[in-house]
Amino acid sequence: MDQFTNSLQGIWTSFVAFLPNLLGAILLIVLAWVIASLVKKGVTKGLHAINFDQKLMRWGVANTTDDGNRMIESIGLILYYLIWLFFIPGILAQIGLSSIAVPITNMFDGFLAFLPKLFAAVLILAIGYFVAKFVKELVQNVLETINIDRFLNKYIQKTGQTSAAKVESNRFTIARVLANTVFVVILIPVITMALETLQIRSISEPIVNVLNQVLASIPNILVAVILLIAGGLIAKLLGDLLEGLLTSSGVDKYSKYLSRNNPQMKLSTIITRIVQTVLMIFFVVEALNVLNLEILNTIGVAIIAYLPSVLIAIVILGLGIFGGNALSSFVKDSTGSRMTGEIVKYIVYVLAVFMTLDQLQFASSIVNTAFLFVIGGLAVAFALAFGLGGREFAKKQLDRLDNKMQEEAKQIPGTASKTEVEKEIDSFE
Repeated sequence: MDQFTNSLQGIWTSFVAFLPNLLGAILLIVLAWVIASLVKKGVTKGLHAINFDQKLMRWGVANTTDDGNRMIESIGLILYYLIWLFFIPGILAQIGLSSIAVPITNMFDGFLAFLPKLFAAVLILAIGYFVAKFVKELVQNVLETINIDRFLNKYIQKTGQTSAAKVESNRFTIARVLANTVFVVILIPVITMALETLQIRSISEPIVNVLNQVLASIPNILVAVILLIAGGLIAKLLGDLLEGLLTSSGVDKYSKYLSRNNPQMKLSTIITRIVQTVLMIFFVVEALNVLNLEILNTIGVAIIAYLPSVLIAIVILGLGIFGGNALSSFVKDSTGSRMTGEIVKYIVYVLAVFMTLDQLQFASSIVNTAFLFVIGGLAVAFALAFGLGGREFAKKQLDRLDNKMQEEAKQIPGTASKTEVEKEIDSFE
């Protein structure tokens, strides 16, 4: 009996010793619930009071008012549980569960130590964003004041675009594009500073390296853009000058040999467009070299190396079309047979196409083999048609040719028929 009494006294003593800790834990739980509930209620009511749901809709975060209200309630719940998390380590420590509370305490200590860095990064981003937006608006207003988009408007009027195309093009005016470019250029170092402020090496270092590379390449990009603009202007000026010279030289009179179905096709225009394209290719390749990207440099070198073959192929194809049409017109005028002229034209076309493909080095062995098969097939088809189905036609044509040759021989002075010669020889003998 004494042993049981001692046990009860020990339990009571332990309970009395634990009672202050238990009361402290209960007090902390009540305090955490009160503070969390007040913060949740105050934040949600405050956000509703300032119509934060409407702002979420304007920012594009929420689609409807109900979505905005649900997001506000979610913000209140997040703050509610965060306050509970702050009190949990103290509650666990009061009831003697310090081993469980230590990891949570360490986590909150790290989070609290990270809060100033996070606040500084958010502050840098906010200030940088407003500065970049201010500079963007300033640049756009200045460019619109000097009417830098007049060149684009002239192009739209010249090309005769529809109203829908004009509206679409106004969304990408030169002023807006340049203003957005300035906005991005300003944001890149701001984002870099914000990431470095967070001091999260595993996240910040790769992103910062990429942003530094982008920032370092911006001057090269600007030089490349200037090269492209200068190339376009030079190609336009030289093209207009060359087209004027070719037009005044009278080369367009040979345009009829290019295509009779399209009389608007001018030889001077075609030559001018080819020259402009070649000039732009040179400027594009040089712009790629300025970017100092190995892949683009390799592509540029390959383009320049292949360009002579392309130019020769264009010359061959142009001469083939020009010669085919000219020869077709000559045959039609000489023989009066339109079919013969068309056959000659397409034969020259085929030869020009095969020569062009061979010059471009498009599967040379296949192209050469196909050409031999085509020529061989045409020869066999002609031989079979002429030998089997056209014997009577061939006999008549050969007879006509023989009679014509005899008539021409009679009309030549100093010639005589075979019978008269034989008579003279017989009388002489």
